[in-house]
Amino acid sequence: MPVTSAILLVGGFGTRLTPLTSHTPKPMLSVGGVPFTEHQIVKARAAGVEEIVLATSYLAEVFEPYFGNGERFGIRISYAVEEKALGTGGAIANAAKELRGNGPVIIFNGDVLSSHDLTSQMELHRAQEADITLHLTRVPDARAFGVVELDGTNVLTFNEKMENPPTNIINAGCYIFERAVIDAIPDDRVVSVERETFPSLLAAGSKLVGYLDSSYWLDIGTPAALLKANADLISGVARSTAFDELLAQGEFEIASNSLISRSASLDPSSIIESGSVVGAGSSIGEGARVSASFISPGAAVGAKSALIDSFVAPDTSIPGGFIATGQFFGYSEKK
Repeated sequence: MPVTSAILLVGGFGTRLTPLTSHTPKPMLSVGGVPFTEHQIVKARAAGVEEIVLATSYLAEVFEPYFGNGERFGIRISYAVEEKALGTGGAIANAAKELRGNGPVIIFNGDVLSSHDLTSQMELHRAQEADITLHLTRVPDARAFGVVELDGTNVLTFNEKMENPPTNIINAGCYIFERAVIDAIPDDRVVSVERETFPSLLAAGSKLVGYLDSSYWLDIGTPAALLKANADLISGVARSTAFDELLAQGEFEIASNSLISRSASLDPSSIIESGSVVGAGSSIGEGARVSASFISPGAAVGAKSALIDSFVAPDTSIPGGFIATGQFFGYSEKK
């Protein structure tokens, strides 16, 4: 059956991104001028997916007001709220109840920016008649990830986060599951696909296939990674259909290798350096310098200030002459 359904796992807390995630879930943080989740939804639509379920938990109420039923994005969007922690497998099983289609399902982790060819992954899944096809990539240090050993395209072993990994081939966080595999996941307890489902399927002789790819891939789990994602999209190192569509709308432009809203007010003497994002209605004062930083909509950076690798929350003002590196301004802690 064709792959026309997807589940997007967006329930994580984003602890490493505090205070950015104190009142905004990690998948709704802006990357390349749009909420991160939009990159994945548009990627799924471009590959022919017709419906996607957002598996939410932390600050679940934030998603639907922005994405609605998906009409604006050309894809049907529904929501599955995880009332208690279910693990990755439990979240998938819970979200699958909202799907209308009965065919294979793409599963996206909600914190990965990837330029891999999803259509090619789908084609490999069909050609190999796989039970699960995993997107895989190579990293210099695999200790923080699920590690896969391959024989050709066949997955031999899957080990989640180990001190001495046997390879540097890791789970890149995009899977295609046959529906029978999802149906077999228990829905009454916590289940980790990484620690339980994948190893048990391999032990039972199921066919797990690896789609090994060398295109752009980034885990956006830290503030530094968020800034890198912005810079890579702006420079073209990373590719995203959602980013291309944003630029086509004409509300933003790329200037000085930064993404700048056309409604922002920039003093002619201000300096915007590579990798920055300057949001709608914001202002950059006389002689101010913004370098590889994120300036939210409505924020104001005072004259002769200098911000490097920093984040400024919406409608927040930075005093004139202020100098900061790697700081967060206007992001309140959780109540």
